[in-house]
Amino acid sequence: MGGGIAMNFANVGIPVTLVETTAEALERGLGIIRKNYEATAAKGKMKAEDVDTRMGLIHGTLAIGDLADVDLVIEAVFEQLDVKQEIFRKLDAICKAGAMLATNTSYLDIDDIAGVTKRPEWVLGLHFFSPANVMKLLEVVRTKHTLPQVYATAMKLAKVIGKIGVLCGNGFGFVGNRILAARGGQADQLILDGATPWAVDKVLYEFGFAMGHFQMRDLVGLDVGWNRATTASSNVREILNEMGRHGQKTRSGFYDYDEKRVGTPSAVAMQVIEDFATKQGITRRDITEEEIHDRILFAMVNEGARILDEGIAARANTIGGR
Repeated sequence: MGGGIAMNFANVGIPVTLVETTAEALERGLGIIRKNYEATAAKGKMKAEDVDTRMGLIHGTLAIGDLADVDLVIEAVFEQLDVKQEIFRKLDAICKAGAMLATNTSYLDIDDIAGVTKRPEWVLGLHFFSPANVMKLLEVVRTKHTLPQVYATAMKLAKVIGKIGVLCGNGFGFVGNRILAARGGQADQLILDGATPWAVDKVLYEFGFAMGHFQMRDLVGLDVGWNRATTASSNVREILNEMGRHGQKTRSGFYDYDEKRVGTPSAVAMQVIEDFATKQGITRRDITEEEIHDRILFAMVNEGARILDEGIAARANTIGGR
């Protein structure tokens, strides 16, 4: 995610400092960025010489102190509040006055993150969607303390880096992921009730989504938000993670993947689903495409209405359009 975010800035000529915790991780991250650029050049979508130009704008470092003079920091570590809070304590001590401190959190309360700093008015959410260098949506999340000029600058920045900036309030999942959570709740129940992940994905794809729900989960990583220390086999996703099936990056999740990340339905995942349904006392049955369509899409529409009613989104087109 951090590498994908960095690419957005390098793509428009803005220098980026990419901070990692180990040399191995930094080398791997920079290598993935270069590989992405080289793949784009191979398709004729950018000049070969532009690969080195853009890579030259990305400075990798292990020293967080190198962020002392930057105008904007975007934190993109995994979804664990105490880890993010510790990073923001360090940023608060290091970064210059007037620097914007942003978190890329998907679900965590940004006020809880901002609260560990002495400058909560300069903290906001910049929630990119995966893959960050491709997806156009960027949620600009204001907290109860964020200064208007801070989120106004962020909205302008979204245009500069080619994103569709959506201003929203601070609440669980903001707008996009809160609606996805409602979709996910129905999708998870449907596969226990009798549908297969690929049947659910087929309905969503044919409706018009770029990919299905379980395909998306595998792409993002099933381990996002999962904690190995507290996992308790309490749902199908936890069990798959406990088996080391984290999605495309491990070539196994709800689907199995070949070396080109092409997915096929997984008998292993299906067995996990059936076994868990039995454990929960659920008798699986045939689920029609119409039922899949209605249960998932109506859940999304209803959640959108709640978001609007609660003021997390200011207007309907924040939720459903541009």
